[in-house]
Amino acid sequence: MLIYKIFRRPEWDAFRAAGDTAGAPIDLVDGYIHISTAAQVAETAARHFATESDLVLVALNPDALGPALKWEPSRGGALFPHLYRRLTLADVVWDKSLPLGATGHIFPEGLW
Repeated sequence: MLIYKIFRRPEWDAFRAAGDTAGAPIDLVDGYIHISTAAQVAETAARHFATESDLVLVALNPDALGPALKWEPSRGGALFPHLYRRLTLADVVWDKSLPLGATGHIFPEGLW
């Protein structure tokens, strides 16, 4: 099972240049990096990135993130993965563009 983080293109570019990241502004405010499961990521995109196009979807292996990954209740009591450490490029399994289509974001085939 993979889990997913959505980045705006400038956030992704900065992450790639630095080799690690503490996340997006909301992550810095909350004190952890917000991540979603495959079942959660479409709603995350719709709620928090509804009108944004040039996004990057990053896949992560939860087992490789170690004990800093916590599963905590969030939307409707569902457990969401939250990472309590910096995310590194070595943590990234793959990255793909997440464009905005006429009816919402267009996710890579085979995600679900």
